[in-house]
Amino acid sequence: MELWSRADPQLREVVCFALRCRALALLLQAVFNLLIPDHAADAFSPPRSGPRGPWDALVERLLGGLGRWDAEHFLFIAERGYLLEHNCAFLPLFPLALRLLAALLPWPLQLQPRSRLLLAAALLNALLSALAAAALLALGRAVLRRPRQAFVAALLFSVSPAGVFMAAAYSESAFALLAFSAMWQLEKGHGRLSGLLFGLAAGARANGLLNAGFFLYARGRRFALQLQGTAASPCKLPCLWKRALGLVTSAVLTCAGICLPFALFQYYAYLRFCQPGTGLGQSVPEPLLQLARDKGYRVAGVGAARPPWCSQRFPLVYSYIQDTYWNVGFLRYFEFRQVPNFLLALPVTLLGSWAAWTYVSTNPRHCLTLGLERSKGDERGKPRDGFCGPAAFVYVVHSTALLVFGFFCMHVQVLTRFLGSSSPILYWFAAHLLQEHEPLLWSTGTDNPTSGEPVPGKSHSSCGKGTSDNPVVRLLLNWRSITPLSKSILGFFLGYWLLGLILHCNFLPWT
Repeated sequence: MELWSRADPQLREVVCFALRCRALALLLQAVFNLLIPDHAADAFSPPRSGPRGPWDALVERLLGGLGRWDAEHFLFIAERGYLLEHNCAFLPLFPLALRLLAALLPWPLQLQPRSRLLLAAALLNALLSALAAAALLALGRAVLRRPRQAFVAALLFSVSPAGVFMAAAYSESAFALLAFSAMWQLEKGHGRLSGLLFGLAAGARANGLLNAGFFLYARGRRFALQLQGTAASPCKLPCLWKRALGLVTSAVLTCAGICLPFALFQYYAYLRFCQPGTGLGQSVPEPLLQLARDKGYRVAGVGAARPPWCSQRFPLVYSYIQDTYWNVGFLRYFEFRQVPNFLLALPVTLLGSWAAWTYVSTNPRHCLTLGLERSKGDERGKPRDGFCGPAAFVYVVHSTALLVFGFFCMHVQVLTRFLGSSSPILYWFAAHLLQEHEPLLWSTGTDNPTSGEPVPGKSHSSCGKGTSDNPVVRLLLNWRSITPLSKSILGFFLGYWLLGLILHCNFLPWT
């Protein structure tokens, strides 16, 4: 407790605000789940194992909203493993963590495995999302060099438009924590630790493979800047070859390490579904086999026919499932009946596109040279800071690449949680707009790039002790006096945060 009381005031406020938001989300989803009847959705709904007791019924009433849609897959995998082929679209890190936590926690009450896993998911994601907000704060300070802007961005993360997925039994919180922590460690120059965290992130979500680009860019930029060194420290050709060889070797090994968890899981799926004689069919309950027959699910060890993907040159079960089960592919979602889903993704699409345009129009030369040119600011040792600073370039590229890929190649409605859990740009740009255009935030003091100290005259105590300096709460309390832009940003964040709890937790279509 003494260590916590001596921690950075902004860090304490971010963690406590994140925990309070998660607690409120759990309360609201329970209320909405009681008041609104569940929609009869055509979604994966495996049969429950064994009779439910009164405590299981209570857990289902209180936390059942956390187990909707894809959360059914994660809970099923954590309980039974990868029995069904289409479960392999969900990578194993989060189900393994759920299973481990459910096994380690003491359970004084008689609960079914699903009930224990639901409780474990609620506790685990509350912790992971708070730690992810703290990691985003640290990353923002390192990249933006404006502690106040980084602070606002981390607070916005706690009321993310993808907030329901941070609370439900999804892998978004785990992925955000690992990705933001890895980016922060890379900014600090800790390449090995960053590579390890990026690798773990790739074991949670497949788009974690793209994070290898951060490592490649960091190494390539360092080498490019070395080539532009002053004449006072020339480097001859053998020296350049040695550096280039070291760079390529390091990059190849690190990228291989980042991709290893994903590759190992593909190999595991190959052994489970493509090798004959696994003998799993006898251990699969009959109700589950009947569900598989009714829905056309392929069960591991059942049936003599090998899945088509087993015969491919590179047998990737993940891409096969996305193509066959969910019809994911380039322009496949561009149908008239999907217009409501495109409208659902419109706010995050506009915000992400606006962020990219703002950065490119502010730094045209920096973008054209891919940030590989040594600028005058670098030579003076005082590069420009903030969202439009040179350090944010690679993050803008990453966010824009995710946005373009998601818009044209994925089910477009998932863009909100796709970007909200993978990239800091959504929060940095929103914080940038609030800081630049909201006069109410101007009175809180100016950012000092070298310090994260609290603003004089403000109490930064948190978790119910005193009055905290929380810019997001201040804007909400002064809703009538803030600018239309601030109302739009906060309305998007809070509106989607609340709508997600209402719709998603009752099996109604959402992002």
